[in-house]
Amino acid sequence: MTTSASTTAPIADARALGLAHYAARGVLEHVLARHGATFQQQVALRAAVTADAPRTPNDLVTEVRGSLKADPTDIRATLDELLAKQLLVADGAHLRPTDAGRELIAAVGAETAPITARIWGGIPAEDLTAAGRVLALVAARANAELAALAA
Repeated sequence: MTTSASTTAPIADARALGLAHYAARGVLEHVLARHGATFQQQVALRAAVTADAPRTPNDLVTEVRGSLKADPTDIRATLDELLAKQLLVADGAHLRPTDAGRELIAAVGAETAPITARIWGGIPAEDLTAAGRVLALVAARANAELAALAA
């Protein structure tokens, strides 16, 4: 008797989500290490690079905290590291990415693009759509639970 893929496919759960996250993050961290950058530095720098307008340090802390759920003190230390590496520069009350900061984000993106294509390639669009819906729902519910715990 042949079993169909639908009966043997793993069920998505917190462990499966965590394993996928850490596997993908491990790939990115490997690339970042070659550039002397950390995951949190990359997240903060990307937030500054992709912003429509210059961001204050508080804006960046809020955005990074929303993404990583990291401690604000640690995020501020990360911003200080990016300033020391001259990947960000203070401009009055705002932090702006430098050309070197933009180049780092571009270089990491270029290095990870073929890896990302191999990881995600061949997954049917309907599976990606379903996974996207589930992940958005899980993130919204987890964020609500975290907010309730913090209240």
